[in-house]
Amino acid sequence: MATSKDPYPLLRQIGSPADLRALPERRLKDLAQELREFLVQTVSTRGGHFAAGLGTVELTIALHYLYETPHDRLVWDVGHQAYPHKVLTGRRDQLHTIKQHDGLAPFPNRAESEYDTFGVGHSSTSVSAALGMAVAAARKGESRRAVAVIGDGAMSAGMAFEALNHAGSLPVDLLVVLNDNDMSISENVGALSNYLARVLSGRFYAHLREGGKRVLRKMPHIREFARRSEEHVKGMWLPGTLFEEMGFNYIGPIDGHDLKSLLRTLRNLRDLHGPQLLHVVTQKGKGYAPAEADPITWHGPGPFDPQTGKLLKDKVAGPTYSQVFGNWLCDMAASDERIMAITPAMREGSGLVEYSKRFPQRYFDVAIAEQHAVTFAAGLACEGLKPVVAIYSTFLQRGYDQLIHDVALQNLPVVFALDRAGVVGGDGATHNGSFDYSFLRCIPNMVVMAPSDENECRQMLYTATQTGGPAAVRYPRGTGPGVAIESAMSALPIGKAQLRRRGDSGLLLLSFGTLLATALAAGERLDASVVNMRFVKPLDEALLRELVPQHVALVTLEENTVAGGAGGAVAELLDAAGLPGPRLHIGLPDRFIEHGSREQCLTDAGLDTANVLVAIEKWWQAQAPRLNTGRTATRIVAAARSGPA
Repeated sequence: MATSKDPYPLLRQIGSPADLRALPERRLKDLAQELREFLVQTVSTRGGHFAAGLGTVELTIALHYLYETPHDRLVWDVGHQAYPHKVLTGRRDQLHTIKQHDGLAPFPNRAESEYDTFGVGHSSTSVSAALGMAVAAARKGESRRAVAVIGDGAMSAGMAFEALNHAGSLPVDLLVVLNDNDMSISENVGALSNYLARVLSGRFYAHLREGGKRVLRKMPHIREFARRSEEHVKGMWLPGTLFEEMGFNYIGPIDGHDLKSLLRTLRNLRDLHGPQLLHVVTQKGKGYAPAEADPITWHGPGPFDPQTGKLLKDKVAGPTYSQVFGNWLCDMAASDERIMAITPAMREGSGLVEYSKRFPQRYFDVAIAEQHAVTFAAGLACEGLKPVVAIYSTFLQRGYDQLIHDVALQNLPVVFALDRAGVVGGDGATHNGSFDYSFLRCIPNMVVMAPSDENECRQMLYTATQTGGPAAVRYPRGTGPGVAIESAMSALPIGKAQLRRRGDSGLLLLSFGTLLATALAAGERLDASVVNMRFVKPLDEALLRELVPQHVALVTLEENTVAGGAGGAVAELLDAAGLPGPRLHIGLPDRFIEHGSREQCLTDAGLDTANVLVAIEKWWQAQAPRLNTGRTATRIVAAARSGPA
């Protein structure tokens, strides 16, 4: 009986980097081809981060081939580019589970593999982490190397330059690999630049350079002339003067897909001491034509046909919240020339593509620089403009100091459109927007809104522009319940909630944002009153003072961590008002929620309707005997036991 030929004969032999290092060097090019094809076939079935990984195939092979990982520390930045690394470090047969519930993590994760030396998700951390590891090795007298692989996008963040500035001043053995996939410098890649890189990383040049420094220390004028001459020679061919000034020995740029040049250069660098920076140029989506042609679309695609490159998109019933935001922003900009949009490198994800085309002079992508994005917006607001910062909830955490000191303290009218609030699904713990209620509501002058549907989101965004001070609207990833969106915009009364259901059981449910549908389903089952709170700050004190005394017990629901969240705000208000009573706060638990579908993540957090009912029943059973509420408690328990709506 005939059997099909194994398409990955070399890759099947690699269970760890030790197996990789056992291969003859001449077979590595074939391995790279197999690895690239394996990535195409595997990611096509489920989706995932794609183009960046295709661009790092040769680099990943070369690093694991020449360095004794995991003894030598290999630190990846962000993790989009680390799929080949996962495949070569014993996770080949699990790659199809990536980003799925109980599957591989979407980014390097220390709990998943000893080869994942540092957990990542946010950008520009690799140099700092690798430097810490290099200093630790020197401190402990251990002979190990530390390598940071940082993408060109991550180099736009200030944290990367802070780390480089520090590393260049220390006598530690650290290699920073700048993975540059910007085609604007591709003309520098070729035989000549590869040759220069090999020469400049070689032992002869290194000995000559260091020896010359020692000799010339006694002749300062000639030493300065030699230093400037070296910089000018490098500057004719290499964009490395900046890194040299920071204390690094700069090598490159070299072709990141030329294994022969990579291996030669890395061998030389492995034996050099002190901070080294290797500049490699790669192509996003390398080896897969659709991804090469459109690396942005193919950065993190869903399932696709590997033969045709056709994306197999799920049918979406309505617009996503990101699209609601993008449409609103275009409408606002068309009617108000003071509207300015700012994003820290998240144009596509935040729904700003159409806006950037229609209003290019009022669109600012500040790169991966969240701190700058916030203070830049503050500067615009000082001059009477209306800045809107489109940012993921998890990324605003990086601009928190600026949010407090530069925006809120000066009470500047900056609108923060917080996408990906709550659990996000496949990107997991690093990308969940779990804390924004907690870290925003404690800031003076802030108005914090949480829409329960698409139309409410549009109206709240407009309301944010009318407050006269800093305001945030936080909304989840994906689509809403399908509510019709009104084209007209009207400002909501600040801090006013909605009573959506009047119940008769004595139970009051206060819902914040996305959990209104769950609250209404639970309210129907429990015959409870349900309020759509709308505002996390300020709260509707008048309505709470009216409703709380009319009910026996209170439950708050939020897609934010319970600690310091909206439920806590309600408790603080009621305590100050002298309104005691049993209260249950349901929200994200005090642990990180891992990856999976958004629905699975909500269930894992106990925020689906069934789990909410169970939580209320368990709590009420504990409260009822003490409160002697009789029939009310019996009705609630019986309703909860009957199951979800």
